[in-house]
Amino acid sequence: MSTDMVGSDWTEVCVTVKPTDVDRAGDIAQMTVPYGIYIEDYSHLEQEAWDIAHIDLIDEELLKKDRSKALVHIYISPEENPAEAVSFLRERYRAEGIEHEISISACAEEDWINNWKKYFKPIPVGKKLLIRPTWEETYEAAGRTVLDLEPGLAFGTGTHETTRLCLELLEQFVGPSSEVLDVGCGSGILSVAAILLGASRATGVDIDPLAVKTAVQNAQRNHVAQRFTAVCGDLTDKVEGQYDIVVANIVADVIIQLTQDIDRYMKPDAVYLMSGIIDTREQDVTAVLNGHFQILERREERGWVALAAKRAVAP
Repeated sequence: MSTDMVGSDWTEVCVTVKPTDVDRAGDIAQMTVPYGIYIEDYSHLEQEAWDIAHIDLIDEELLKKDRSKALVHIYISPEENPAEAVSFLRERYRAEGIEHEISISACAEEDWINNWKKYFKPIPVGKKLLIRPTWEETYEAAGRTVLDLEPGLAFGTGTHETTRLCLELLEQFVGPSSEVLDVGCGSGILSVAAILLGASRATGVDIDPLAVKTAVQNAQRNHVAQRFTAVCGDLTDKVEGQYDIVVANIVADVIIQLTQDIDRYMKPDAVYLMSGIIDTREQDVTAVLNGHFQILERREERGWVALAAKRAVAP
């Protein structure tokens, strides 16, 4: 397929899978684009709405959605060839045994950027934070610290389990003088949250320039830009100094790679927070930690695991 068929429009690749496969399907889809994907999974709609205390905000349109399947939306820029992405997806899904259907359509950029906004409401996280999308004007903070978020294309909105687990761990471990390193910072939500929770400084690093730009904007939006440093680089290759908290909300393989020399960026009593670990890969991650780190905390939600660890004391 040629990019000529869509002119200056983007191409929407829509993958239909079973809800039980959507996390794996989404992880694979994320490999095809650098700026985020959009997942529709309504199989746990009422429970999720109850969990975040917005049961009365469920849109009627959402309640009518098909619960028996989930959709992964991938948006391919006009410069890229969507046929390559589709070929990659088919190959990987077949290898993983994921039943799937793939459709392709043209999509104006402004349409897909706004597609998912209507479903994103203010979300309380942990005991202290309320994540508010900037387009939501009506909300009740109820004493929580409000984190204003314009996710942009490199989104990490706080709605996904991996991000929420990380935010809860940050709330637990961040102190008034904490200096935080956020590896794979995406939209900057974890860095900004750390500062709002009391950290003195946060440094966010991401390989995607768009993510770095979005993170800086989110820091400015929350009036913490003076305490936030954004770095464009691959994991820690551009990072300097040592930190009280290192947080990595990425995927198991990258956490395993990162863990090999992460201690050089950690102060003696630093805490290492890891999330984005699908439960089937948890043992692979803990095997790398074993002998070098002591696990302080483990949290799990819907098949995703987050860990907090400290360097093991030498015998």
